[in-house]
Amino acid sequence: MYKKYFKRVIDFIAAALGIILLSPFFVFIIILLTILNQGKPFFFHRRPGKNEKLFTMVKFRTMNEKRDLSGELLPDMQRITKTGAFLRKYSLDELPNLWNVLLGTMSLVGPRPLLIAYLPLYSAEQKRRHNVRPGITGWAQVNGRNAISWAEKFKLDVWYVDNLSFCLDMRIFFLTLKKIFQTNDVNASDELTMEWFNGNE
Repeated sequence: MYKKYFKRVIDFIAAALGIILLSPFFVFIIILLTILNQGKPFFFHRRPGKNEKLFTMVKFRTMNEKRDLSGELLPDMQRITKTGAFLRKYSLDELPNLWNVLLGTMSLVGPRPLLIAYLPLYSAEQKRRHNVRPGITGWAQVNGRNAISWAEKFKLDVWYVDNLSFCLDMRIFFLTLKKIFQTNDVNASDELTMEWFNGNE
């Protein structure tokens, strides 16, 4: 019952309240990033959601668009801005995900939405992470985030799918708040993004 109905109701109400209560932060960050990123405060990217259905995820932009002489984007660690690094440290770059939750393409809690390019690389077991809506935070995020391997992360995602409950979601939510304030498992300055997933051995 919770998985089918109640979870969506909680997501909608919580996202709406979050957007209203955090609106001063939204406005400030949008103005700041509009100035620093040449009028582009948001980052939009297509990601696979529930049942692998594609949706557009929105986040605050944390990297510039600097390119090399051949026109290719520079590595992430060379494009991250100081403001972007701060937003990532406290997970503020993910606040616009609340809009995705409001629309129903994401949940407050669930496996993080990854790249479309990873879809054909998952094993049948790993694909089950898409049986639920992706989340702003999840079981893998409070159990290591980018400090654990892809294999461990996917095992945690699938475990969440199999054990989804209101109590588990509340536990993940409060653990997430704790980790944000402690800035646990945040990428080091020289490793700002998780390494590319190349499939299973």
